[in-house]
Amino acid sequence: MPNNSFKRGDRIGHVFQDPGLLQQALTHRSAGTPNNERLEFLGDSVVNMMVAHALYQRWPKADEGALTRARAELVREGALAVIARTLELGERLTLGPGEMKSGGHRRDSILADALEAVVAAIYLDAGFAACQAVVLPWFAASMEALPATGKPEKDPKTRLQEWLQGRQKALPQYELVSESGDDHAKTFRVRCGVADPAVSTEGEGASRRLAEQQAAAAALEQLDSK
Repeated sequence: MPNNSFKRGDRIGHVFQDPGLLQQALTHRSAGTPNNERLEFLGDSVVNMMVAHALYQRWPKADEGALTRARAELVREGALAVIARTLELGERLTLGPGEMKSGGHRRDSILADALEAVVAAIYLDAGFAACQAVVLPWFAASMEALPATGKPEKDPKTRLQEWLQGRQKALPQYELVSESGDDHAKTFRVRCGVADPAVSTEGEGASRRLAEQQAAAAALEQLDSK
């Protein structure tokens, strides 16, 4: 019998009528069957639909290209893994012995798949509207970070690369300086180094990618002031 934590869902924010759905959603294929692969397949479509609908409403004048790029940013593997860590899914995953030894509960791909499987579990347990009410708040912070116009500018790493290429300079190098915090709330610090002109900056974020973007933005600010 599934334990009571599977019924409550804990940090997920949904009380399951069928706790077995959540238990399956948190079972990796390495642990045998039934596992979360089929739920992950369904959840991928549900997440894309919910995020697409939210963006469609948020940006009434945005074209298809802008909407597609924004959705891709919100539902990429790394972004979903960050949400999964916030919900502490890694600590609740059922993994096979090999994945347990290799730290599978920390891997972005496994966490992102588990998140999509959990979305599918909520959808099957309570329907689309209830699922949407639970899931969309998970994306609120990332969505608020998007430009209000629906025409997102290029990210700092891309702009820094183009700035250097336009001047025939070497591309920047990114180095992970530190990684701290629990699995569900990690902080990454990354250094961005530019050889010519000499610039070294650091950035922090909830993922390595976000830290790199912050470091690149700081480097651009320094380069523009030279």
